[in-house]
Amino acid sequence: MQKRQLGNSDLQITPIGFGAWAIGGSGWTYAWGHQDDEQSIRAIQHALDRGINWIDTAAVYGLGHSEEVVARALKGRSNRPYIFTKCGLIWDENRKERRELGADSIRRECEASLRRLQVDAIDLYQIHWPLEGDSLKGIEEAWKTLAELQRQGKVRWIGVSNFNAQQMEFAKSIAPITSLQPPYSLIHRDIEKDILPFCERNNVGVIAYSPMASGLLTGAMTRERIAKFPKDDWRSRSSDFQEPKLSRNLALVELLKKIGERHGRAPSEVAIAWTLRRPVVTGAIVGARSAEQVDGFIGAMDFRLSPAELKEIEDFAG
Repeated sequence: MQKRQLGNSDLQITPIGFGAWAIGGSGWTYAWGHQDDEQSIRAIQHALDRGINWIDTAAVYGLGHSEEVVARALKGRSNRPYIFTKCGLIWDENRKERRELGADSIRRECEASLRRLQVDAIDLYQIHWPLEGDSLKGIEEAWKTLAELQRQGKVRWIGVSNFNAQQMEFAKSIAPITSLQPPYSLIHRDIEKDILPFCERNNVGVIAYSPMASGLLTGAMTRERIAKFPKDDWRSRSSDFQEPKLSRNLALVELLKKIGERHGRAPSEVAIAWTLRRPVVTGAIVGARSAEQVDGFIGAMDFRLSPAELKEIEDFAG
């Protein structure tokens, strides 16, 4: 399996990484509903056994719980993957989350993540979100703090998530950026205009999240299933899962199914292969809540769409 260098780092990553958002479980704002920890552990271990060599999590996923589950899954394994996590989203005693980029807060977050993950150093530490809006407020202090943590050896490489080109330009003037983690899928393509060209020019690795649009493009999503989402599944509040967008999104899935059938591939694999089609995209973060879900997308690591198929998708998606 061909690995790719992530930006300016020495990390050689597989085209797909295991996304640990959903395994954080319920009880926080962006939960996916109840999740069984043992099933999560089996999913992580199965993904590693199938060749994936990196896991992306965040402190806020499950308010610390996702990182703890990742640590449990890796305990005693000889083939340990790279571990990526994030800071900048904290929570209070009422489990209410907020963005915070102060230096002291980030240092506390880093220590807490090291403890939960049971590692001496985090392979990639990322600012999860800038502060509200498109401002540069807080970025200087936060990025200087991440660079300091890197010098101290607590983190090996530093990146950003959900930053725009202006914010990355500003951060880059302070310290090099290893990677950007943006949303990117067939139904969320905003980064193509300015952000991906910036990353290409500046050797910033791109690890795209939600390439299957939070499950919409897997082929397993139906109107009936969406209607039964529990209230603590954040997708029940997402416009992507509601009209008028839903009908078009499900029609797109039918096209992905048709293309996948020609190759014996699942629509999820087609969706991920589309995200990985551009060299600037180093890898795709794909979440799984069971070992079976891993088997449904793992083939996208070495699957490539033909120019004709890419045009077919482009003609539909626009």
